[in-house]
Amino acid sequence: MSTNKNERKMTSLQVRKLTYAALFLAIALVLPFITGQIPEIGSALCPMHIPALLCGFMCGWPWGLAVGFIAPLLRSVLFGMPAMFPGAVSMAFELAVYGAMAGWLRQVLPKTKGATYAALLIAMVAGRIVWGTVRLILAGLTGSSFTWTLFLAGAVTNAIPGIILQLVMIPILVIAMERAGLSLNKA
Repeated sequence: MSTNKNERKMTSLQVRKLTYAALFLAIALVLPFITGQIPEIGSALCPMHIPALLCGFMCGWPWGLAVGFIAPLLRSVLFGMPAMFPGAVSMAFELAVYGAMAGWLRQVLPKTKGATYAALLIAMVAGRIVWGTVRLILAGLTGSSFTWTLFLAGAVTNAIPGIILQLVMIPILVIAMERAGLSLNKA
């Protein structure tokens, strides 16, 4: 009887994680429409990054990886933005790393405010490095160029509003959701 109860509990947890992940994916698809209304900084706010990071923090690394990878590709297919190649393809790898690193680091680091910021910063840096690497590989495959200047512009300079937004918003949301008992990312 106890095994049956444990199986039901695990199934319930997986259904909740799937539901959260679907919610984060939906937010990743819709949020760019809202920020896109501010043309000067809309894309610089990096709206799809936020749900990928939150999914990793709240559901764990596998779910964060999946939502991060699927979101830009699905959004490109459904709405034509970002452009599939090289934009959505390189973003898929970037956001997958965001979600995976945020989720994994949340599991292995202490559940403190400082560790939340550390996990976020490491995930953001790792994701941007992967984005640049994928863009470089894609440029090599197509015979185009991807310079250090383009990397810095795409990964840092143009993304400063989004980086600031993420550094302010994500830890507040993660800590608030954990205090409310909404986190499903257990070690």
